[in-house]
Amino acid sequence: MSKLTKTLVDAAEARASGAYYVWDDAVSGFGVKVLPSGSKRYLVKYRGQGGGRGAPQRWLSLGLHGQLTCEQARLMAKQVLFAVASGKDPQSEKFIQRQAPKVQDLWERFEVDYLPMRKPQTRKDYESEWRRIIAPKLASCAVSDVTRTDMDKLHKSLRERPYRANRVLALCSRLMTLAEAWGWRSQGSNPCRYVQKFEERARARYLSQEELRNVGTALRQLVDAGDVGASAANALRMLLFTGARLNEVLTAKWEWVVWDRSLIALPDSKTGAKPIYLSNGAIDVLVQQRELTKESGSVYIFPGRSKGHMINLTKVWKRVCQSAEIEDVRLHDLRHTAASIAVGQGASLPIIGRLLGHSQAQTTLRYAHVDSDPALQAANLISDVLNKHWNHEPATHDVM
Repeated sequence: MSKLTKTLVDAAEARASGAYYVWDDAVSGFGVKVLPSGSKRYLVKYRGQGGGRGAPQRWLSLGLHGQLTCEQARLMAKQVLFAVASGKDPQSEKFIQRQAPKVQDLWERFEVDYLPMRKPQTRKDYESEWRRIIAPKLASCAVSDVTRTDMDKLHKSLRERPYRANRVLALCSRLMTLAEAWGWRSQGSNPCRYVQKFEERARARYLSQEELRNVGTALRQLVDAGDVGASAANALRMLLFTGARLNEVLTAKWEWVVWDRSLIALPDSKTGAKPIYLSNGAIDVLVQQRELTKESGSVYIFPGRSKGHMINLTKVWKRVCQSAEIEDVRLHDLRHTAASIAVGQGASLPIIGRLLGHSQAQTTLRYAHVDSDPALQAANLISDVLNKHWNHEPATHDVM
């Protein structure tokens, strides 16, 4: 940290990873926020209500670099801090003639302080909801002016997508709760409270036996014709054989495969560390995939075109569905199908929950010494049915 100058602020470069702050060591609480867009905003933070650790922390935006000089912003910061020392609260009293913090400001602070702590997929979902839905409606609104009517209207505008509508409402509620904690709204004023959520009906779409046979045939024909890559086809087979989530399969690394225990030990997932149990059919797919990728040197089981992993299978799956003449089946429905096969073969619900890594199974999964055979048996039940429909015999491989 050093004294802010025009030269120092001009030299502060934007980071793709997100916004960050550069603080001044001459005036306590005075700093500049460097946004990913390259914009730089001067601000001052202080403790309201006479100061002290128990007082709420205020963040006061002073203006953009370029519209204000560094010295002008420093002078404004000193005026704010002088008012605070005199027992005033410049933010609540609008000491500086400016608009109240906007929802855009609220998001930017959340983006820096809280978003990095979320899992990658959650960050991606939040960013998408903000960019596509919340920002166009609320970004320019003062945080303190957002009403329950505003939130109800935004929520109802998404009634055709009830699940998305409820997720957007939850994110807005989190932002407004933080606004209260930061002193940007009065306590207990969260406008998302009492907004009625939409009923979410669980989707129950499973592939029938005939559809499973058609998918197996389509995969073979499309790979033979060169219309679908062999690795992409193997990734789809892994989704059915294991019941794993799409991202769990696509991001899996070879180093996580524990061959002698027939599992992939994921260090993290939606529900934390978990094993993906490998049936005989899944092992068969892995052995084939290892041959396909042994020259690539990739650390990923399903490598992408660059050094990373395969990103998405949506287009491939649509092509398979067209060839198999099936409709209204999402990639996530393959996970449901795997579970339904296990149920149909007599596996218990607790074992299926463990097999799929449901959050309710976390207590069981903590006991690493417990024999995994029951869950592995459930995985093999799935494999046996799939191999039957696909005209394959279960295979046992020496993978050591």
